[in-house]
Amino acid sequence: MLGKLFGKKNKAEAPASAPQAKKTEKKPRGRGKHQQQKPKATQPAWTVEQFQVPAQEGKTRFHDLGIDDRLMRGIADLGFQYASPIQAAALPHTLQGHDVIGKAQTGTGKTAAFLITIINDLLNNPIEGERFAGEPRAVIIAPTRELVVQIADDARGLLKHTDVKVVTLIGGADYQKQQQRLHSDLVDIVVASPGRLIDFMQRGDLYLDQVEVLVIDEADRMLDMGFIPQVRRIVRSTPRKEDRQTLLFSATFTPDILNLTEQWTYNPITVEIEPESVATDSVDQKVYIVAADSKYKLLKNIVTDEQVESVIVFANRRDQVRKLTERLTRAGVECGMLSGEVPQNKRTSTLQRFKDGKLKVLIATDVAGRGIHVKGISHVVNYTLPEDPEDYVHRIGRTGRAGAKGTSISFACEDDAFLLPTIEELLGDKLSCEQPPEELLR
Repeated sequence: MLGKLFGKKNKAEAPASAPQAKKTEKKPRGRGKHQQQKPKATQPAWTVEQFQVPAQEGKTRFHDLGIDDRLMRGIADLGFQYASPIQAAALPHTLQGHDVIGKAQTGTGKTAAFLITIINDLLNNPIEGERFAGEPRAVIIAPTRELVVQIADDARGLLKHTDVKVVTLIGGADYQKQQQRLHSDLVDIVVASPGRLIDFMQRGDLYLDQVEVLVIDEADRMLDMGFIPQVRRIVRSTPRKEDRQTLLFSATFTPDILNLTEQWTYNPITVEIEPESVATDSVDQKVYIVAADSKYKLLKNIVTDEQVESVIVFANRRDQVRKLTERLTRAGVECGMLSGEVPQNKRTSTLQRFKDGKLKVLIATDVAGRGIHVKGISHVVNYTLPEDPEDYVHRIGRTGRAGAKGTSISFACEDDAFLLPTIEELLGDKLSCEQPPEELLR
């Protein structure tokens, strides 16, 4: 069944019902000095035969999807062999140019799904001749700075053996440096937060009328954070939906999200990966019933335990994150803080130190924590239970990744224990609540 969908068709060969990409003649329009497409660098000889992956029943190999060898080499370098469920469900459609609406939690591999789609399309459909600075062929928008940076990092890994260029645009970072990167060479992919993307559009440094692929990631979080008016403006600046490919991903399909998908996508295919298939099976979930005034002592004993290798602590509010960081630091625990009140350069350096293993403890809000994709996180602690049950799934998804086992520990006190039933309803299972071990309260 899926065999009929493998491979990327040329746009001229797409069926009449599929959106046709319309190419218009590019004119300077005051966009600065136009540039010629640079010749492609000579790559060392490599064939997909050097990347052997045995066929397995019920699994989709990347080999089976008709992906360009240059991209396959990047996939091989990263050690990816079989597509995740969201990738196996979406890629046969997206690689043929169809719009897709994907329902998937973080940690399911959706980032690689849309990056592989974009990169393969750009490689298979090169633009010959003149191009202009500040005219990306693909745009990816995400709600948080950390998620934008993570997506761009993932893209660079896949792009290692190609000439495709990616640029990151985020607020809180030096505008001129980002502007220089955008205009120093032809840019193919822009990954951006909505506000900063609009800044570049308003100043005439970026034009979206040549965009071929538009990705809207974490649409539900965009809605929660009030970004939808900005996203609407961005979408209106791209070619009409019939003339571009649109990929939209969301952890939930609320009526508002479904309404947006109708406006922004053309004959989309819907792909749903239910929360049960997220890494909850690989995460040992514990709920400790504890008095509010005993939470800090319990947290300190957990994070200083030698068996806890790397831990993210989540709290609902910025002031809680700040106070916990200050108290643990005074107690001799080296920890980092991620929240909206921390300057972007400090957030970036803190996250990098955590990735490099130089920080054992990271304390974060949900907004800042959405972009954290770090290997080897052994524990997640919910210092306060999230008011949105979806955030619980996102939080515990930081651990137990890539086949590893992880532990999540949630504190439930008199102030927030009432939130447990809605979390259990979403999970479709009861959470085991217990008293914390006596030694952790000393």
